[in-house]
Amino acid sequence: MNWRRMQKVVFGAGALGLSACGGGSNPNPHPEPQPVQEKAGLLAFQGSGACQDLETYLEDTAVLQMRTQLEAMRDEVPSWGWWGGWGGRFGGPEGDLATAGAASPSNSAAKAPSAYTTTNTQVAGVDEADFVKNDGTRIFALSGNKLYATKSWPAAETALQGKLEIEGWPREMFLDGTDKAVVFSSVWERYPLQPSLGVRCSSVSCGYYYSNSVKVTVVDVSDLSNLKVTQEYYLPGAYTSSRKVGASVRMVMNDEFRFPPEMRWWPETTINIWDDAHKAERVALFNDLIAKNEQLIRAQQLSDWLPPARARLASGQVVTMPQSCDSFSRVNAPTRLGEVSVVTLDLKNPGSLDRTSILAESGEVYASTKNLYVGTKHWWWWPQPGQKDTTYIHKFDISDPTAAKYVASGKVDGHIVDQFSMDENAAGYFRVASTITTRVPDDKNPGNWWGRTETTNRISVLGETQGRLAVVGQSEDIAKGESIMSSRFLEDTGYVVTFRQVDPFFTFDLKDPSNPKKVGELKVPGFSSYIHPLDATHLLTIGTYIPENNPSWQGRRIQLAIYDVGDLANPKQTFTQEVGDSYSYSEAQWDHKAFNFFGAKKLLAIPFADWNWGGGSEDSYWSSFTSDLRVFEVDALKGFVAKGALSLTDLYITYHYRYWTYYWMPNVRRSVMADDFVYAISDAGLRVANIADLTKPLATVSFDRYYDEYY
Repeated sequence: MNWRRMQKVVFGAGALGLSACGGGSNPNPHPEPQPVQEKAGLLAFQGSGACQDLETYLEDTAVLQMRTQLEAMRDEVPSWGWWGGWGGRFGGPEGDLATAGAASPSNSAAKAPSAYTTTNTQVAGVDEADFVKNDGTRIFALSGNKLYATKSWPAAETALQGKLEIEGWPREMFLDGTDKAVVFSSVWERYPLQPSLGVRCSSVSCGYYYSNSVKVTVVDVSDLSNLKVTQEYYLPGAYTSSRKVGASVRMVMNDEFRFPPEMRWWPETTINIWDDAHKAERVALFNDLIAKNEQLIRAQQLSDWLPPARARLASGQVVTMPQSCDSFSRVNAPTRLGEVSVVTLDLKNPGSLDRTSILAESGEVYASTKNLYVGTKHWWWWPQPGQKDTTYIHKFDISDPTAAKYVASGKVDGHIVDQFSMDENAAGYFRVASTITTRVPDDKNPGNWWGRTETTNRISVLGETQGRLAVVGQSEDIAKGESIMSSRFLEDTGYVVTFRQVDPFFTFDLKDPSNPKKVGELKVPGFSSYIHPLDATHLLTIGTYIPENNPSWQGRRIQLAIYDVGDLANPKQTFTQEVGDSYSYSEAQWDHKAFNFFGAKKLLAIPFADWNWGGGSEDSYWSSFTSDLRVFEVDALKGFVAKGALSLTDLYITYHYRYWTYYWMPNVRRSVMADDFVYAISDAGLRVANIADLTKPLATVSFDRYYDEYY
């Protein structure tokens, strides 16, 4: 018996968790992997037998997943169910105002600022949910389990006006006009096939990681001192992402497949089943376990597999909201079993809630003002040379504010890194930057069943024709052996950053959808993790600087950079700004919503955290932390000028480590800028100062210490 091989087999099978795929139970012990579906599409469950067909599909697919996992362990065959998995419009300088609201000319400076920043979004006209929202005169923030409402204008009069406890663990929210906020929180619900009905998780004891449902709470915020809940919905699953166009909210959810809790994934025995002398007993034990598990799966009802949503009416009455069978579809290709739902909440039609669901796992999400795209992955349940990861893309029409309508599907080679790897242009073409991982034989180690992987990257352009998203053009492959770290599409140009040791920055001409062309390349140390349009010919980025002579972590720094892309064939990095040292980090390095560029004032604000302890007492340990908001003046022709830091370090230290949890930490995470004023926001509170002197705060608002309330 090869014990090293056995350990890999067990680990690979166990890592599958609740994965599933396929179409129909298969008595063969090792079904061949199904090829990539070139003509991807969704198949709806329709007609009088829709519910029975839906239940049959769920059970057949669950049985296939279960058999695949257990047979792999039985026969010591590697089964990597995750193989092949996941690994805005721009209008020139004025385009930056897409994330900066402008007050009505009739408003005086005392009533509202002339310009201010809002959530940094990818597409103009498409809002993205965040845990901080503002409208120039009010800042709403989620911290702990509360929604806090702060009057923020005039800046010197900034003060907390009201707060409201939100059930569960609040994640993100939208602000709609002057009177509504929509809050998404994670809660725990009891379901028939819940693996554990033990301690009910709350936002206090375990946060959203252990939750299994999403609660949507609509709040009347017209009176800051009297926040009132007006609508509540509970939906099975987990929160993935959301977008808002006008008064129409689209939430994308995912839900894992819940197997019967009585199922077992390991035979109960006292013998050493991995001893070659007990091979026959091992096979018999696994075969018996597979048969019993299949009986348990097929004994369930459709209502067990797909629990309904609930709504709490204004009267306090709770009603169930079952989802119709014909609102479900499956992918006509191998995908792991789960449920991804596009949920529509029309705020102009109180009480309405529409859902359309795909029986697959959710990937990245992109939305324009007219369409929403969701990615799902192809599932190779046996690794073989020649296989490469593939993403299926499903397009939904969201022009109807009350519902999302499925339009077409397509596929691209590789996996999509994040939402900025996707874009829809004005003509309706969908551009995708993907990293392609291919499994190839391990020539140096022929006994390696898994082989090895190779990577490359490309841009694909898809166009909709007769219910299909077909690839109409694709670029040459770039940066073999590297992976995409960031990308951005801006009208007829595209920008891609890959990384292995240095940062290749690629430029693309996308004017001809059938022939996307790489036209320029620049190599600089490190990599950019987010790309932002600065003006018509310049980009502003944040990332990590890695000196070639010191690539270890001690040499790394946060780096801001400006790129001149006026000549796509010859991009230039014209200015850089290092921030902090090797211990420093900024949430803006991985979350674009923390990156706040105020085009009207040419200012950039990023959260900043650092730690520099020289040893000593516990008090000196905690006083060594820095938590502030770093502000820079940014000019395409002059570079960066540091304007200073608005510190919340005192709140960070006051809210000592004993008040923290792994999901609630009082470091600066967001910012708002309005006219000449800068607001730094954390879980601990917010602070405002004039840009002329960030060391002299005008007002500070403290939020409740989460720890105090429960411990």
